[in-house]
Amino acid sequence: MNRNQEIIRTSWIGIIANVLLAGFKAAVGILASSLAIVMDAINNLSDALSSVITIIGTKLSQRPADRKHPFGFGRIEYFSAIIIAVIVLSTGVTSLIESAKKIFSPTQPEYSTQTLIVVSIAIVAKLILGQYVKRKGQSLKSDALIASGSDALFDAVITLATLLSAGIMLLWDVSLDGILGALISVVIIKAGFDMLASPINELLGTSIPTELTRQIIKEVSNYEEVHGVYDLILHNYGPEVKIGSLHVNVFDTMSAHDIHGLTRRITSQLYEHYGIIVTVGIYAIATGQNRHTELQSKVMQSLAAHKDIVQVHGFFFSEKDNSLSVDVIPDIDVHDEAAFIQRLTEEMKLLVPDIKVNIVIDHNYTES
Repeated sequence: MNRNQEIIRTSWIGIIANVLLAGFKAAVGILASSLAIVMDAINNLSDALSSVITIIGTKLSQRPADRKHPFGFGRIEYFSAIIIAVIVLSTGVTSLIESAKKIFSPTQPEYSTQTLIVVSIAIVAKLILGQYVKRKGQSLKSDALIASGSDALFDAVITLATLLSAGIMLLWDVSLDGILGALISVVIIKAGFDMLASPINELLGTSIPTELTRQIIKEVSNYEEVHGVYDLILHNYGPEVKIGSLHVNVFDTMSAHDIHGLTRRITSQLYEHYGIIVTVGIYAIATGQNRHTELQSKVMQSLAAHKDIVQVHGFFFSEKDNSLSVDVIPDIDVHDEAAFIQRLTEEMKLLVPDIKVNIVIDHNYTES
């Protein structure tokens, strides 16, 4: 069973569980002539909406790429997670409003034996369901499932708080219904915003995780022809589709044929191990005793010693144009890049006065 099938299967379990729970509540509510239990049964049917949204989103994300969407529809999953997070947020806001009303106008809870039994069963069922769906979401890296599971857990927590406050009221005649409800509502609202953050960040574009960066650099560096890995960039087009690029240093003595073979091996390995479609660029390291090698050593060492520079790479010298270019990654404290380039260019002109210098500002797109 692949990832999408697992997500859909888990969502169907959520739907079936909510429908069964709603049927049980409705039956007990009708037999006990309890409108509250019947209304709670209807609420359970609405809880299945999160699972329905997850299934629809997963199904749509599986649509094949077309000319207008060459990277596929994998990002639809993030929209599903956003919708469910908004549902959680609305639940928290609604609960907060109702709790505030109860703080200023406390009401006497009325629980029959049948109601207490149904509510207790509902809490246990929701806790089990919520934990199951959330854990599945974490293992499958599905924001929609995580949000759906959290929705069920919060529903159980709200009901549990209501039950506890009712018990306290009946035993000690102290009304905590509104206060407990307000506190839990605030927690739910915060959780809703946290749920929104993950899919929104994926849509905006996030930095590459440190561990993944290290693994990729290590694997690519293991090729004996590679003498440095730079400019790693990854774009996420859904949980299962990543496209990116990187550069590698190779000696300038390598032939185009050998470079072609090297890049093919690298792209094949990264796709096989991580499912990443990557383009490999080349930086040539000057070798031998010549002007190119001397300039490379002089410029790279000078820039690498600069306190505001994190990394230097991509040196290139053109004898035809009598010009050189080099990429630098500035420290995070450097904010005025234009002024920084101007300052570095002036420094390099003093070092190599007879050559046109082009400093290119690069950036680090990883978490490390």
